[in-house]
This record gives sequence, C-alpha cells and structure tokens, in this order.
Amino acid sequence: MREGRVVLSHQQEKKTVPMIDVYATRGTFADPKTLARTLAATLMKIEQVPDIPMFRQNTAAFVHDLPDLALSNVEGDSTYVRVQVLTNAGALDRDKQLAVVQQFTDLVAAAAGDASLSGRTWVLLTEAVDGGWGLAGHANTNAELIAAARAQIAELQQPKPSTGT
Repeated sequence: MREGRVVLSHQQEKKTVPMIDVYATRGTFADPKTLARTLAATLMKIEQVPDIPMFRQNTAAFVHDLPDLALSNVEGDSTYVRVQVLTNAGALDRDKQLAVVQQFTDLVAAAAGDASLSGRTWVLLTEAVDGGWGLAGHANTNAELIAAARAQIAELQQPKPSTGT
C-alpha cells in the first residue's frame, strides 16, 4: 500500500481467480458449504490476493458428493478425498504449494471429523494456461484479470459521494 492506495505487487499480478473441487463419498462432510467457504478463504490468504469483491466472489470451492460405489482404490477402500486446486500458471511458488497442500489436508480432515483422513487426502495442484481461464463468458488472459483487479481497486478507492443535505 502506498499513499493510501492498494497497489498490486509483482507477485500479486500473477494471481487470478482459483477454483477448488473436493471429491468425497456422500456423507463425508457434515457441513460441505462451510468447508467450501473455508477452503476458498484459505486459498485467498495463501495466494495473498487483494481482498476485493472480484476475488471474494470468484474464488470458489465445489464439494462433490460421490455415491459410495463411485470411488475405490485397488483394495476396494473408498474412504479417500481428492481436492483439485486450479490456478493460473505460476500463481503458487513452492512455499505456497506446500502451504495449500498442508492446510487443505488439515481442513478436510477436520471437516470430516476424522484425523486419519489426512493420510487419505490427495491434493492436486493444477495450472491453467494464459487465456485458459473463463470468467463471465470470456476466456481471460492473466493481463486482463490483472487489469480488472486494478480497475476494481481504483473504483473502491474513489471517495463516496456525500449524501448530506
């Protein structure tokens, strides 16, 4: 922040709007909406994106309930969780990759009420290519998303018109 303004750092400029998908058998999570909100908020913190509506409204997690018979390892066990995190290329440096995997694993196990689930939670980090990120019906490049974030920050910093008489 300089002179009372939010300025996107070089590192923040690499960020876009991530998506999170959690796959588990039905009934694994008592409160999937809270898990989804917590995962989304955690990813925003790890990525260190500006806390603006563009990011808050478009960083989302989807919890997918699978039928019991839709998941199995070779031995027939279906008590696994897969979390897939989609970001733009380069959004997560190594420290942030480690933080996402550890924190998401812990959050999933806590939401399931089963600490042993940590050993059966897979977190996959996936990167979208530049221009491979659709938002509001448009395949956005990283530069376009950065410009949109900057425009929203500038708009939010404008003084509010007075409503006094």
